[in-house]
Amino acid sequence: MAWAWWRRWRKPAPEITDTRWAALMAHAPLVRGLDPLRQQRLRALAARFLDRKAISPAHGLQLDDADRLALAAHACLPLLGIGEAGLRGWSEVIVHPGAFRVEHGRHGAPHEMDELEVVDDGFDEREGESWQHGPMVLSWADLAAEMANPELGYQLVVHEMAHKLDALDGVMDGTPPLPRDWQRDWARDFGAAFEALNAELDALEAGGDDEAEPSIDAYAAEAPEEFFAVCSEYHFTAPELLRAAFPAVAAHLERFYGAAPHS
Repeated sequence: MAWAWWRRWRKPAPEITDTRWAALMAHAPLVRGLDPLRQQRLRALAARFLDRKAISPAHGLQLDDADRLALAAHACLPLLGIGEAGLRGWSEVIVHPGAFRVEHGRHGAPHEMDELEVVDDGFDEREGESWQHGPMVLSWADLAAEMANPELGYQLVVHEMAHKLDALDGVMDGTPPLPRDWQRDWARDFGAAFEALNAELDALEAGGDDEAEPSIDAYAAEAPEEFFAVCSEYHFTAPELLRAAFPAVAAHLERFYGAAPHS
């Protein structure tokens, strides 16, 4: 049985035609910003993603082949360094039309968020969700907007893929699988940056200036795994801001993911 699974995994994925890839490139600035060699690597990874992951639209959402390719290509940006190994351990992407809601602490399929519905206590509104072995869940409205017009510091599917990479070693703690020496340096530098961001947010709150902005999105201070995922978004969409805020973190991510796309 294991051998049959391995043979299925190693079977070449159907290629993405030149026409489909050119159409994607015309509307995907982050993909277009890669050098030609990394574009070809991304193309092969996206083909593998489409072959191995079920993309399941929910609640009447319709996704055509171009939409599915765009999702796959952006999901594979964080795999340019680690490769196909980053796809292991899960099998499905659930795509909601917009934001959805999940129960606090719940590790199951999220519910759709109704715009007219009052969110009951115990539920959070989300644009994306991932956990170790379950599906990745995305809001198409948010993802489509960010793919077409990348916003500094925001890239939903990169964030969720970072969580998937984080979980490859069996625990979601902000450190993906790395060689031991690098893992030690990563944990030290990410831990120091995480503490620095929390101290920065405490100082801003104490100062009482509602207009003051932290160096990166405050959501990164929620937990070490969120810090890694948010910093991953900055790596691909605003690497200069990340380098200015946390140069050691930026250096680790460039080593892990490769160079950021050129704007």
